[in-house]
Amino acid sequence: MREVEVVGVRVEMPTNQPLVLLRESEGSRYLPIWIGAVEASAIAFAQQGAQTPRPLTHELMQHIVQALGEELQEVRITDVEDGVFFASLLFSSGASVDARPSDSIALALRTASPILCSEDVLDAAGIQSSQDEDEQVARFREFLDAIDPEDFETGQEP
Repeated sequence: MREVEVVGVRVEMPTNQPLVLLRESEGSRYLPIWIGAVEASAIAFAQQGAQTPRPLTHELMQHIVQALGEELQEVRITDVEDGVFFASLLFSSGASVDARPSDSIALALRTASPILCSEDVLDAAGIQSSQDEDEQVARFREFLDAIDPEDFETGQEP
């Protein structure tokens, strides 16, 4: 397993499909995972430390975990099959829960838990970066600094 960090979320054009971009903490591979608009908002809110007037689903999950006396130790992105990614949440008690990577990432950001990705997933779906791609990521980070989580809203109340 390799630790990855969240670079951010963006909307892929022309499909308008949001994705979360992960990067190896010690390496040069990136892992794009296409996600839903709600999950993109949740990840962007968490990255920006935005406060919401009412708890969003991932904040509720965080509060439930804490109320039960648990701690999220790590998130693992474990598999990819036909473009569908799989993850698991590992808790301090040793319990493991299967989850979608997007939900897992949103929760990990809220709990400051590490995100790990299997080497097989990185080999299968990772993208090796080059100098040009690193410049694109720098531009992407600039884009993230200018975007608000509300830009991902679908018109539905949180």
